[in-house]
Amino acid sequence: MWCKGQISVVLLLFFLCDAFAQPRFKGRHVIAKQQKSAVVLYAKPIEPRAGSPQTVTAQCTDSEVIVTISPDLLGIQKPVQPSDLSMGGCGVTSPAGAEPFVIDAPLQGCGSNVEMQGAEIVYTFTLDYNPSPIDGLPIVRTNPAVVQIECHYNRLHNVSSNALNPTWVPYTSTISAEDVLGFSLVIMSSDWSGPSPSNTFFLGDLINLQASVDSTNHEPLRVFVDSCVATPGSNASAPAYTFIGNNGCFLDSQLTGSNSQFMSPRVAQSVMQFQLDAFRFYGLTTSSIFITCHLKVTLASANVDPLNKDCSYNSALTQWSSVDGDNAVCSCCDTSCANPPPFRRGSGAPRYRPRRASEVSVPAGWEETISVGPLYLEQVSPLSSVPQSLFGQQDKTYSGSQYQASILGAVVGVLAVSCVAVLFLIYRKANGIANTMQ
Repeated sequence: MWCKGQISVVLLLFFLCDAFAQPRFKGRHVIAKQQKSAVVLYAKPIEPRAGSPQTVTAQCTDSEVIVTISPDLLGIQKPVQPSDLSMGGCGVTSPAGAEPFVIDAPLQGCGSNVEMQGAEIVYTFTLDYNPSPIDGLPIVRTNPAVVQIECHYNRLHNVSSNALNPTWVPYTSTISAEDVLGFSLVIMSSDWSGPSPSNTFFLGDLINLQASVDSTNHEPLRVFVDSCVATPGSNASAPAYTFIGNNGCFLDSQLTGSNSQFMSPRVAQSVMQFQLDAFRFYGLTTSSIFITCHLKVTLASANVDPLNKDCSYNSALTQWSSVDGDNAVCSCCDTSCANPPPFRRGSGAPRYRPRRASEVSVPAGWEETISVGPLYLEQVSPLSSVPQSLFGQQDKTYSGSQYQASILGAVVGVLAVSCVAVLFLIYRKANGIANTMQ
């Protein structure tokens, strides 16, 4: 009996050790538990002195990224202040006075962006260094820096295209175990053929933006731009301008009479293209603008409603229109779309009523906030806006006037010489007559 009890205890311990050694589910991802090095990219080049060690390193775990930053971040023997470091709004987490500086960030926090790249899930973070004035003086001796950090994980869940088993289970009930959607927000070129080659724009330009979602291994999805806010800096500091709000209403075109609009029709249900009339913040010397948008999706088969829509305002017609065709969903853009009126029967009653939780057909996590920037806005030179043909006409006009003036001058000169000659002859003749009389 005593031997059997020992064997049972050993088997139990073995079972527990084996269970704890298995990978764990974090959120809705299956990720290896061990640490691995992150990919560190410098968006604004940091050029440490020759032979200097790497100033930023990072380790990715199953639930977070651990970023280590050297006080000599720029490698120029000028230490940075930990309070000037931020990663998606998250600051240094290491104790005060401790070096190097450390930031512990959860994979699904601190401004992370999640994308699916082939067989990998990639979490991207942005580490910002914005130097503050020296001891309260209005000067700085270091430049801002941006470091991009990427954590790459293998997608260990099943992505087979084979039929689901049992075959009678609706796909919406197994809508992909990971529930990870690749949202993106991109500044596009003027012809929408791809990302813009430049982030510099002029007042009067229309800035093309494209929001999209990668719905691979999902039922078809429809993406919406729920809200967008512009700020002069990446830290969401004042002033802030909400140009899309109220659950997908393009407020800028109504407030300012601009040409801002959602592009209609859609190029795809998973894509939303829109244009923002360029502007600058009043009273600020900086010309930079950061744009932060909240994106969300529904099933493409679901009807649009006041909470899931994209509506543009036509200043000439003073009316709202929906990209997806049903303009009635835009009727709340002048009030509040978050609290639609109660459902009432009758031809003149609103068509929509608040949805119950049981009616929501997609997981609540299918939304994300993404930022792009900086965009730099330049003032247009008055001369640069005048067509070259106009300059040519001006040149021709000036040349013709000059030619006419030269002819007029020649005529006046001839007349003047003729008048002098006539006066001279009259004077000689008068002198001759006077001499004869004497």
